[in-house]
Amino acid sequence: MKNTPQMECREPRFRALIPFFVFVAFYLGLSIWAHDFYKVPMPTAFLVASAAALVLDHKRPLGEKVEIYARGMGEPNIMIMCLIFILAGAFAATAKGMGAVDGAVTIARAVVPDSLMLLGMFLVASFISLAVGTSCGTIAALTPIAAGLAGGLSISPAVLLGAIVGGAMFGDNLSMISDTTIAATRTQNIPMRDKFRQNILIVLPAVAVTSAIYLFCGGSALAAAGETAQAVTWANAFAVLPYVLILVFALLGWNVMLLLFAGTIMAGVIGIINGAFDFWGMLDLVGQGTLGMSETLIVAILAGGLLQTIRRNGGIGYLMEKIRKPVRSTRGCEFGVLLLVSVINLFTANNTVAIVIAGPIARELSEQYRCSAKRIASILDTGSCVVQGMIPYGAQILIAAGVAQTSKLDVSSLSLVGSLYYPMILGVCLIAAIAIHKEAEPPLG
Repeated sequence: MKNTPQMECREPRFRALIPFFVFVAFYLGLSIWAHDFYKVPMPTAFLVASAAALVLDHKRPLGEKVEIYARGMGEPNIMIMCLIFILAGAFAATAKGMGAVDGAVTIARAVVPDSLMLLGMFLVASFISLAVGTSCGTIAALTPIAAGLAGGLSISPAVLLGAIVGGAMFGDNLSMISDTTIAATRTQNIPMRDKFRQNILIVLPAVAVTSAIYLFCGGSALAAAGETAQAVTWANAFAVLPYVLILVFALLGWNVMLLLFAGTIMAGVIGIINGAFDFWGMLDLVGQGTLGMSETLIVAILAGGLLQTIRRNGGIGYLMEKIRKPVRSTRGCEFGVLLLVSVINLFTANNTVAIVIAGPIARELSEQYRCSAKRIASILDTGSCVVQGMIPYGAQILIAAGVAQTSKLDVSSLSLVGSLYYPMILGVCLIAAIAIHKEAEPPLG
């Protein structure tokens, strides 16, 4: 069905953003008031915000408003995200049922000292995401292992998961095959290596500080762990084959959905061979895993509808208009680009989409104020990854929390936000890099 004139994006206006503030006030406000971040279900908060969006758009007939909302719910990026959630849940449950998690935990406990476990998970997630270019796939593969480790270590499960999410966002930002890298370099028309060189200058200090924190936290928090590591057996090595399969095929460039599907099949076959379950038991685990991601799916779909409504009502246009006006210098241009891509990411919950939307405006501003195109590309990519790695309704945190809950680990997406050290530190490093950068020549015109 084609868009009617009434369904096109309206003129920029602030009131279109009110539903987002309703969401924040309802979800975060009530959680703080109740002193319990598990008290308010996120789907409920999105329903309330969605109702506010439909009520505020009083000029359109209800049927058109619902159709706009439904189109956002069924937007291709949202549906692809949901497929990843479903496959991640199926893989996590099947791998756990056949013993892959226990095998990976046993090997990790035997090879990596407890005091280095946090740092180890962060570095492993960083390496994998850098190699495969997908944060979601990395998180889906490593979260079940973290959930298994959390039970035997005296450390917060949210901190352990935060190390994985942080490492995954490291690769999402730097990988040459990441969607964000491709989008940032193409919108600014520069080679990928130029953006990579700029990113390294910002990322390395953040990695160093984060690694030091994990080294310190690991040494203090894990000292009280009383369990002794078990000896690694061939059965443990055989059990982790699904994870090895995912990593190998990811390095070969397989799609993340194909990776998770193949990993689920592999886990099921190994589980049948080693007697962990029969064929019907495998089907039951796959079903349980997909159903375990139901809340995550609902949040993603409702978020898609709400954000589409906000965009059609002029919310994104208002943001771009207001952020663009005060730019007067090279440094102001860079801060403006950072603010633009960050705020758009908040309202789209997709860092690639945020870069695609903000990229053309960023390029126009950079040409006017003589900013370096490679710096602008780096700011676009890094800023969007910082925000994407910290919003509780983003795909990365939803996957981590959803898979953790499937693995019987009670961690909410909001509680996880406070443990995301790397994105926070990366954000500080990015702001510092812009603040201390030398101004270019006076802008044109």
